[in-house]
Amino acid sequence: MKEAGYGRIINIISTSVKAPIDFLGVSNVIRGAVASWAKTLSNELGPHGITVNNVLPGFTATERLDAIIKGKAQRANHSEDEAAAIMKSYVPVRRFAQADEVANAITFLASEKASYINGINLPVDGGRTKSL
Repeated sequence: MKEAGYGRIINIISTSVKAPIDFLGVSNVIRGAVASWAKTLSNELGPHGITVNNVLPGFTATERLDAIIKGKAQRANHSEDEAAAIMKSYVPVRRFAQADEVANAITFLASEKASYINGINLPVDGGRTKSL
């Protein structure tokens, strides 16, 4: 990338780097460390035309989210639909992301059009993260 004078490094981490998620202590620490490393690297590689950014997905409709919903429903004695509705209520747009919506953000950051975006954490979470 240095030889080409162009490159993109994009980490997919978690909104927990902006607002730690309860009961995910180890995950919060590790992802926070990745975010800090990426910011450091963005400063070091920026002069070479290489950007380093992080994408922070929120609730995304995947098999993993299905498993989380199932577990929440069982623990709360709710239906899966009720558990999903509760989770959606935390998201200002009141729905889960589709995987392609997260991919679209990544595609943009990988493009030439994002050449001046460097060292950021981009939440793709429907507005769920409470921090700025």
